[in-house]
Amino acid sequence: MKYSPILLSIALLAMVGVTSCLAQERPGLPEGFVYLDEAIPDIAIELKYATGDNFVGHPIDGYGHGHAILSEPAAAALADVQAELQPFGLGLKVFDAYRPQRAVDHFVRWGEDLDDQRTKPDFYPDVAKEDLFEEGYIAARSGHSRGSTVDLTIFYRDESGAVHELDMGSGYDFFGPISWPDSPAVTAQQRANRALLQNVMTSHGFNHYAREWWHFTLADEPYPDTYFDFPN
Repeated sequence: MKYSPILLSIALLAMVGVTSCLAQERPGLPEGFVYLDEAIPDIAIELKYATGDNFVGHPIDGYGHGHAILSEPAAAALADVQAELQPFGLGLKVFDAYRPQRAVDHFVRWGEDLDDQRTKPDFYPDVAKEDLFEEGYIAARSGHSRGSTVDLTIFYRDESGAVHELDMGSGYDFFGPISWPDSPAVTAQQRANRALLQNVMTSHGFNHYAREWWHFTLADEPYPDTYFDFPN
């Protein structure tokens, strides 16, 4: 079957357009970094800062592509965690990984705008916004920008294949003592779920953060003094 030169030109232009879109959606990364869904194909990812479902209330600067990225050593360690959970029908769900410095700057600007309290009922009902810096919930520098910190939880799949998060007793990015890993305000089952997450992560080389049950940093991170700013 022969195709006219015009149709062939249209087809070629369409292919170039598709390739261009894919390149824009998945840009190249600096050496030493990987996309998590390529390094761990069966991981679940829900980047909250690429959406409006976060404490700021709208997508965050630097998250235009919406891809989870980590340093190669952190991704390799996370793959080992995922492999340990799989035989039990469990897996990891990532809320945030590498975070560009421009996103951290966005958080700081939001934190300094005391007139914007739209998300307070859902994310920091018991903390005054002006205290978020002093209490360590917002800072001008974040370990996430070094590329080896990840926010995550554990999930299981039901018979239909749908993903369900284990009940950790508070939502992601809820600012308050109930989100501290050792909070006595959660149930025994919720404490057990937090302990499972903490134990499996620390056994594969991650350190946990004392104020957020979801927050872990690779102990032997490769870029401990570098804060990156390439977009997600």
